[in-house]
Amino acid sequence: MFEGFEQRRVAAAGTEINLRLGGAGPALLLLHGYPQTHVMWHRIAPRLAERFTVVCADLRGYGDSGRPPAGADHAGYSKRAMAQDMAEVMSGLGFARFSVVGHDRGARVTHRLLLDHGGRVDKAAVLDIAPTLDMYERTDRAFAEAYYHWFFLIQPFDLPERLIGADPDYYLGKKIGAWSKVGGCFAPEALAEYKRCFRDPAVIHATCEDYRAAASIDLEHDRGDRDRRIAVPLLVLWGALGVIERSYDVLDLWSARAEQVSGQALPCGHFLAEEAPDETLEALLGFL
Repeated sequence: MFEGFEQRRVAAAGTEINLRLGGAGPALLLLHGYPQTHVMWHRIAPRLAERFTVVCADLRGYGDSGRPPAGADHAGYSKRAMAQDMAEVMSGLGFARFSVVGHDRGARVTHRLLLDHGGRVDKAAVLDIAPTLDMYERTDRAFAEAYYHWFFLIQPFDLPERLIGADPDYYLGKKIGAWSKVGGCFAPEALAEYKRCFRDPAVIHATCEDYRAAASIDLEHDRGDRDRRIAVPLLVLWGALGVIERSYDVLDLWSARAEQVSGQALPCGHFLAEEAPDETLEALLGFL
């Protein structure tokens, strides 16, 4: 995987970010989701690198990136802190401007990056999410059943950590298995990487803190920016077979948050870049 890419660690905001860097051309940052790592981009990053300088980064707390303390208010894993990481990483790599594509948690970091550092971003894409504030404010039984992990992972330390840590391979397999709709979509070497990283108790704890932040300090930040609109062009992609499709008018929600929105559903579940890599790549290249 990632032939022609180099692995680096870049200092940022009191931690270190692990990433792979490859290609040539305008800078493009790719951000993964839960419970994965930057490896989720392995099917499309090499093809994107034919046109862009691609940066595939592990979010703080995930993969092989640093795992700084969360703090009593979980601010250490706020999307603001994670977005600051990525702004500093791109500066450290010498990119004053860049485009960004985020999936799942990485898409939520992308949203905050556009609000806090939007002047540096040329274009952005978010994959298989609706805005966090909308999702919490519209929660009903159907959403709570489909996304029960949102409410499980935010329970106080160390209940979810202990339960997940008892059998992390089982938990990871159940989650990605339930959210994917295309059989055999996970390459064995990618799945091995997800398991390797997720077996670390510190990663389990950090990823819980990501969700605890999302249900607390992130909502404070999002409410403060409720009336702000993203100025850069935004592409929204989601799985036609997933919860986001069933639960939301995705383009309508994002049109309330951004001035220039386009997008479509793709024939897959939650993991677009692994379940429908060709369609995802085509949509991204057409937009970027």
